[in-house]
Amino acid sequence: MILFYSLLTFKYLKIMAKLNPYLNFDGTCEEAFNFYKTVFGGEFKGGITKMKDLEENNLEGMTITEEDREKVMHVCLPIGDELLMGSDVMCEQRSLFKTGNNNYISVFPDSREEADRLFNELSAGGEVEMPMEDVFWGDYFGSFKDKYDIYWMINYNPEDV
Repeated sequence: MILFYSLLTFKYLKIMAKLNPYLNFDGTCEEAFNFYKTVFGGEFKGGITKMKDLEENNLEGMTITEEDREKVMHVCLPIGDELLMGSDVMCEQRSLFKTGNNNYISVFPDSREEADRLFNELSAGGEVEMPMEDVFWGDYFGSFKDKYDIYWMINYNPEDV
């Protein structure tokens, strides 16, 4: 009975951020997500973005190897009220890829200030992969590995608030 009341109370609390898993693959992201889509149903939010799309968006300094061109840069499958997201690792990252270190916790805070706070506090003592910055897909974004070897992404988009 206590659990029921706790869940009922939780339903009415304002949650400051959403957490969504972000999975990395060694070239099998599209295949895996098409499989997940057959299991959970639904459609990909925004389609499947390939690495070659980075060059097509004329991003300064981005060159994509021929081997990486068809790999998935980002895919997002809504499951209920949550999102399952993923991408393939690029060739230059392949040596770092191991099954088990292929996922991130993706946090969606309510404000840019909260994004900075979460990034700074969670990344303290860890290793920053990408500092918080405005990115081409419209979010204020950063990623890091915390001091416990857990990978995180912080995504703030004012249109989602």
